[in-house]
Amino acid sequence: MQIWAVLCHLSALLWIPLAGLIFVGIPLYLPFLNILGPLIIWLWKKTKFPWVDLQGRESLNFQLSLVIYSLVVIFFSLLLVVITCGINLIINKSTHHVGDVFRGLSTILLWLLIFIAIVQLILVNFAAFKAYKGQHYRYPFTMRFLQ
Repeated sequence: MQIWAVLCHLSALLWIPLAGLIFVGIPLYLPFLNILGPLIIWLWKKTKFPWVDLQGRESLNFQLSLVIYSLVVIFFSLLLVVITCGINLIINKSTHHVGDVFRGLSTILLWLLIFIAIVQLILVNFAAFKAYKGQHYRYPFTMRFLQ
């Protein structure tokens, strides 16, 4: 029973080794993979083990929250890129600096998404450790979709 509760948390990290395939040249796009693992385990084992039900809901709530936070960061970053490039075009009347602005803002976006991924990695491992010990852990900044 404990192992299924731990896997509800750790299966959210399945995207990490798969994301590494992108860097070796294999084009791979698997959106929302961080939700798929906990969802499968939770749906499969929630009726048999109440502890897995509790931990699965907690994990899914956190992963869904992370997806929403990531989408918000991406949306506002793209909005900032469009506004900044538009202002640059109006002021300079040329596209000379638009590439520089775009690279700078996309670097900021990348660092924000890396920060979210690091927070996910740390908190998921901490929650998995707590679940293994039989202690309930509530993720911070989590929207409660599943009660």
